[in-house]
Parts: sequence; structure tokens; C-alpha cells
Amino acid sequence: MMSFKPFWATLKASEESTYTLINDYHISGSTIHKLRKNSPVNTTTLNDLCMILHCNVQDLMVYVPSDRDQPLWDRISGEKSDKH
Repeated sequence: MMSFKPFWATLKASEESTYTLINDYHISGSTIHKLRKNSPVNTTTLNDLCMILHCNVQDLMVYVPSDRDQPLWDRISGEKSDKH
């Protein structure tokens, strides 16, 4: 799963806040909620956050292996793959 824990550290180190993201940059409250819950966000949102916070995507998110990850499927046979 993708963790947005780095986003919160980057935001705290910046001059911005969730208030300014919502009110000055028009990032929706639901997007902030998704970031809090490590829910999927689109790449346009990630691009916007990188521009606003003057950072790279790795400053916003990190991959953390999880049992909640969807299983990979073998493209040929349609069976679950054991590869990670």
C-alpha cells in the first residue's frame, strides 16, 4: 500500500498547512481525508502537491508492503502470482 506519512512531514516542514492547501490552493477536503487514510489519490493531485510544496513525489509517499495489497495476477494463466 502507499503510505502518505512522508507528505505530513513535508507539509509540517513547509510554510503551508491543510488550511492553506484547501483555501489558497483549492485542494479538496476529501483529498486531505484520502491522504490521512492512505487512500488512493490521482497523479494530478500528486503533481499539484509537489508544485505547491516544492518537493519530489518521494517526499509525499512511500510504498509499504501490506496484507491489504491486491494480489498480482499472472497475465497468461490468470492465476495468482507469488512474485512481489
